[in-house]
Amino acid sequence: QVQLVESGGGLVQAGGSLRLSCAASGRTFSLYNMGWFRQAPGKERELVAAVNWSGGSTVYADSVKGRFTISRDNAKNTGYLQMNSLKPEDTAVYYCACDWFPARLRVGLSDYDYWGRGTQVTVSS
Repeated sequence: QVQLVESGGGLVQAGGSLRLSCAASGRTFSLYNMGWFRQAPGKERELVAAVNWSGGSTVYADSVKGRFTISRDNAKNTGYLQMNSLKPEDTAVYYCACDWFPARLRVGLSDYDYWGRGTQVTVSS
């Protein structure tokens, strides 16, 4: 199993930045693709961004392209989500998750086997 713990959330004004971290323990983090998902009140959980096991392939939701950057440091067993130009509609609980499927980067919620507990991001207008 992989245990995931998110950190870095908080309250920020619109236009500001936050950097989320996802610390992994347990099985070898570098074997897993990693994704960031978010869930706003009353809405379904959705993919924000994902990165493959090597860091060489990424995918982003259209709503965050050009503003968010996903990355990972396998030597530190940590993934990141740099969020810039934040908007009130980015307010949500953000979750990191891992998927063991090295053949390709998958984006479906059900594809991801391991999840953290989430970190709250609130963007004020």
